[in-house]
Amino acid sequence: MALTFPSMAGSDGRTLGDEEAAAAERVIRSGMLSSVWGTEARALEREMAELYGSRHAIACSSGTAALHLAVVAAAPDPGDEIITTPLTDFGTVAPILAQNAVPVFADVDPATGNLDPDAVAALIGPRTRAIMAVHLFGAPARTAELRALADEHGLALIEDCAQAWLATSPDGRPVGRVGEVGCFSLQQWKHITCGDGGLVITDDDRLAHTMRLFADKGWDRAVGRHHVSFGLNYRMTELQAAVARAQLVKLPWVVEARRRTAARLLKALDGLAGVRLPEPEGHAWWLFPLVLPGGGAPELAERLAGAGIPARAGYLAEPLNRAPVWDGPVYGTSRFPLDGPPAPCPEAERLVAENLLVIDWNEHYTDEHVDAVAAGFGR
Repeated sequence: MALTFPSMAGSDGRTLGDEEAAAAERVIRSGMLSSVWGTEARALEREMAELYGSRHAIACSSGTAALHLAVVAAAPDPGDEIITTPLTDFGTVAPILAQNAVPVFADVDPATGNLDPDAVAALIGPRTRAIMAVHLFGAPARTAELRALADEHGLALIEDCAQAWLATSPDGRPVGRVGEVGCFSLQQWKHITCGDGGLVITDDDRLAHTMRLFADKGWDRAVGRHHVSFGLNYRMTELQAAVARAQLVKLPWVVEARRRTAARLLKALDGLAGVRLPEPEGHAWWLFPLVLPGGGAPELAERLAGAGIPARAGYLAEPLNRAPVWDGPVYGTSRFPLDGPPAPCPEAERLVAENLLVIDWNEHYTDEHVDAVAAGFGR
């Protein structure tokens, strides 16, 4: 019988169980499913802030919403620029456009796929307002260098931690604690889930107030029904929050289990010719990425997949700087705020086309699963 790999698309690859069922029932029986008047979302925020040691945590409806709150906090004027990576989900970029700002794609470190600080530095100009770093696959980005750049030029640093729950920077700080705002996702495929949902963390009281207002239609509930600023409805429901609270308790085990099996595979693949292994320091292992500097990732991924291993090449169909979205209008028939197609990002484009291979990773993998992956590489 062929070995089956647990998947985050099914119950065998998730940590959803009696605790989440009880949490959902608790909310349903209370009769209050809205976080405006309920208690679960506020409790989740307190627990998240305590876990990350931040002054504030704000719950919202998705990871994309969390990133939108962070862009709002950065306060770009129309036409301002935010530098980010082309190796990410469009949810990283959509909030930039939603605020009428321009995403500027910097190239990546070919060893990790994370932002290359030198490439970022070369793109900083008079309209740059922020840097948005993504901790790709759970590997910490070079945030110390990006923080220094942001400070030098008076920019905000936003951290997209959707794939990097409990990852740590080289200095030991949790990712999400270096930038002004850290953003997290509770979508189905992340380390923990409530289906969809997001959280932002910050130490800045003013930014926290701004983001909380935006997530609640600009409604300052402390002074009555007054909408004091522009905002959207990004509120998390009590059902989402209750499930997320149960999941948050399990998060340390989830990350530790992924780290244990990843360490086993790293040991098994050590010295494999033509393959660059990821650095384990601080990694949260959302996926297990491998780089083939000489190319051949599509062929290797096809061979592994044929052997039943959940591997695929490239991660994306194309890096976001080459996505079809840039060929059409943004609002109505207008291309504002864009003034042309994104620039090339050769390293990112090479990774997607030839050099990057990712293996799905899961906290329920056993040594047998890891050994099967290693065997697929001939080890």
